[in-house]
This record gives sequence, structure tokens and C-alpha cells, in this order.
Amino acid sequence: MRLRKKHFAIPEMQENPYVYFNGEQNKGRWSEIFGNDNPIYLEIGAGKGKFTIESAKRNKNINYIMVDLETNALIYATRKILKEELTNVRAMPINAENILEYFDENEIDRIYINFCNPWPKLRHKKRRLTYPRFLEKYKIILKEKSQIYFKTDDLELFEESLDYFRDTGFSELITDFDMEEDEYPQNIVTEYERKFRNSNVPIKFGVFEFYN
Repeated sequence: MRLRKKHFAIPEMQENPYVYFNGEQNKGRWSEIFGNDNPIYLEIGAGKGKFTIESAKRNKNINYIMVDLETNALIYATRKILKEELTNVRAMPINAENILEYFDENEIDRIYINFCNPWPKLRHKKRRLTYPRFLEKYKIILKEKSQIYFKTDDLELFEESLDYFRDTGFSELITDFDMEEDEYPQNIVTEYERKFRNSNVPIKFGVFEFYN
């Protein structure tokens, strides 16, 4: 469901020091931006930000960047950065199509993709965040032996994404078609995941590793 346009979102985020509307200027400089050499984890399609915010609170020794084109959702995530005083989180309202404009080669230690749009129609599948043309871009910005963590409620998307990962040279570390809520210690249950679990929809989860 498309969120109603929030006219305050962009002006408010422009005043937030942790949000970058010109993030391409930070390409290759993200460790400098954070002021340390800690690992950098990237969530693509962060929405309202619960996953990244909760992860950052648990792991202060990891830097997090969340990106999402939908500013109507991202505004809530960026408010939480300020409220929680999370200096290890940054945000960018960007299109994942242009991810290579914002990150240098081998700059990212892990990527998270949680409950992205499944784009079920054949003509739209190339828009999937796990489609091979996206995975090829992720391979450039990921460090060697880094992982992509992927969660979805959509069976077709998950099954076809397994092929996408295989075809682009990723190794499968975890392939779980019915992930238990407490099965993995680092799992964060987002509002989407809670909705699907309450409807008894199995959550699919995969971890895929990349080697140069």
C-alpha cells in the first residue's frame, strides 16, 4: 500500500545531520564519515527503519547505512536515529538502481534485504532487489567473503532469488523456507514480519556469501 505523501518529510530530513541527500559525495569515504574503521552494514529498502535501528542499538561497534527511495517511510526511520542518538547510523533517500554512485568497491561488509517488493509480474521482475542486475552491482561494493541477508514472505520471489544468487556466483550459507522467530539470534522482527507471522505465512530466509 502506497503511503500518503508527507510534505514535511524531505524538509525535515534535510535538517537531520545523519541524512544525506548528496550521498554520492561520500563514496569511498564512509569510514571517514563514521569516524572509525568498524564494519559497514547496508540495508536496502529500509522502510521505517526498525531493522536497522534495533540492530544498531544492539551492535554499537558496527556502522549501519539504510537506504530507501520512499521518503514517506524513511522519515520515521531518520527520526529514530536522532531520538536514540545512534551515531553509528546514517540514511540516504536513494534509488537502489544507482547504488554504485554512492559506494566504492569493497566498501560494504554486509547487505540486508528485508521484505522487498516481490514484483510478481514477468515484465516487472527485473525491478526486484535480488535480480541479477542488482546482485552484480552489490558484488562490486561488497568486500570479499561478505554476505547478503535476505528475508521475504513471498515463496515465488524466494525460490527465484535462489536461482539469481546461484547464477551470479554467490554461495548459499543458509536456505530456510520456514524460519522460526527465535531461530537466529540476530533476527529483528519488523512490522512486516509480525504481520505475516500473525497470518501464519512462513518467513523465508537466506544468507549468501560472495567471493571475488
